[in-house]
Amino acid sequence: MLSLLLLIPFGGALLLALWPGNPTKGRMRTVTLVVLGLQLAWSLVVLARFDPGNSAMQLQESLRWVDSLGLQYKLGVDGLSLPLVLINGSLTLVSAICTRDIDKRPRVYFALLMVISGAVNGAFLAQNLLLFFLFYELELIPLWCLIAVWGGANRDYAATKFLIFTAVSGFLILGAFLGLALLTGTADFSLTPITSERLSMGAQLLLLGALLVGFGIKVPLFPFHNWLPDAHTQASTPVSVLLAGVLLKLGTYGLLRFCLGMFPEAWAQLAPGLAIWAAISVLFGSLAAIAQKDMKRMVAYSSVGHMGYILLAAAAATPVAILGAVFQMVSHGLISALLFLLVGIVYRKTGTRDLTVLHGLLNPERGLPFTGSLMILGVMASAGMPGMAGFISEFMVFRGSISAYPLATLLSMVGSGLTAVYFLLLVNRAFFGRLAVTPITDPVVHGRLDVNLAAVAPRETIPAMALAVGVVAIGLLPAGLGRLSEASTTAMTQLPALAAALKSGGLG
Repeated sequence: MLSLLLLIPFGGALLLALWPGNPTKGRMRTVTLVVLGLQLAWSLVVLARFDPGNSAMQLQESLRWVDSLGLQYKLGVDGLSLPLVLINGSLTLVSAICTRDIDKRPRVYFALLMVISGAVNGAFLAQNLLLFFLFYELELIPLWCLIAVWGGANRDYAATKFLIFTAVSGFLILGAFLGLALLTGTADFSLTPITSERLSMGAQLLLLGALLVGFGIKVPLFPFHNWLPDAHTQASTPVSVLLAGVLLKLGTYGLLRFCLGMFPEAWAQLAPGLAIWAAISVLFGSLAAIAQKDMKRMVAYSSVGHMGYILLAAAAATPVAILGAVFQMVSHGLISALLFLLVGIVYRKTGTRDLTVLHGLLNPERGLPFTGSLMILGVMASAGMPGMAGFISEFMVFRGSISAYPLATLLSMVGSGLTAVYFLLLVNRAFFGRLAVTPITDPVVHGRLDVNLAAVAPRETIPAMALAVGVVAIGLLPAGLGRLSEASTTAMTQLPALAAALKSGGLG
């Protein structure tokens, strides 16, 4: 059953690659939408077969592959991975729906979208370390191509930076996995039999450190964040949706599944420092966002801050905090995708994302009133307004972490308050006031010119509306996601080694 979540997108990519003749861009887009729609539908079938009360891996599949290397095709799903599989299926479909202006190599573009989606599913479902690494690396080159070929004016620089940072991430993760096998004397890379407790604390800390940096680059956390703003700025809107909504979650998933899950004793030793690291990342992301003039870079830096909440929750390692981390991954995926979609609409209609030249876009007659209304909803959700997904996620993280790390939690709460500051700056500058766009390309013109912006077609806003509904639904009805993940996240906090560390004060 789980293999179909890989076979559907990979098969769709192969279908496009082998499609005879020279099919039109519209036909290739239609095929992609059908394939990704089937993938999402099958994800819902998996959801229907999933037992939320069972914390163990479910619907497992196993096939011997390369026994001499310890590589097995082994898949499984639990309450940590299933929500991310659903988010991947939803946002990849949204990315394809929003892709309408691809004139250069559309066959390759849509095939790469499906390869990325299948690779991400494989990473979330893999129950073998080497298999996870293969899928983790498989999405690297396709995403690099999507930025380098279909990106903005400085796409080569941004794509190269992304490639270098992510390659270092993969190198560290693979090194830690191989080091674990070497030090434990086993060639079995399956997650179940790995017992890192047999290692000395020094060895555990060394391997955990490599994984923390590797996944920290992917999240990204400060100071490994440098590649993200450039990648977002140069990427097209659909690629930014995919990058922020889905691909960053590979890093946070790795922190929970492999760092906390495989090295609970060493994690307990490092947890106080990790909580401070999380707070620093939150504050830096928020302060950096305040300083931005480009709307897209502002949203990109906000991701750095919001991903820090997940590290804080993982450091606290309480049932409420870890469940909050899952909520945060899901809510950030929806909210960031919504914001990038709306920024993309503003850019298409005005030709700029510069907050110093955009004004009055909420104008009900000649502006973008509906887009502006959705933007206000999105920034309210990101700032943690009650009744929306951002609030319940942050509340659970803070509630589960404050008893363990009050200082780091309070600093992160300050970062949450700063989110309201920079997004209010965005809304106030770009959407309120008199409708005007200053032509920054003409240095002779110093005044603001009144404009009549082209109307936004319903097909452009329907994906954003769907995401907005999801943001509000999770905020008002969080119990469904909570039931889906609670058993698995609670079990993660009850690992014997972690429980012993908590009891001895290792996390206090």
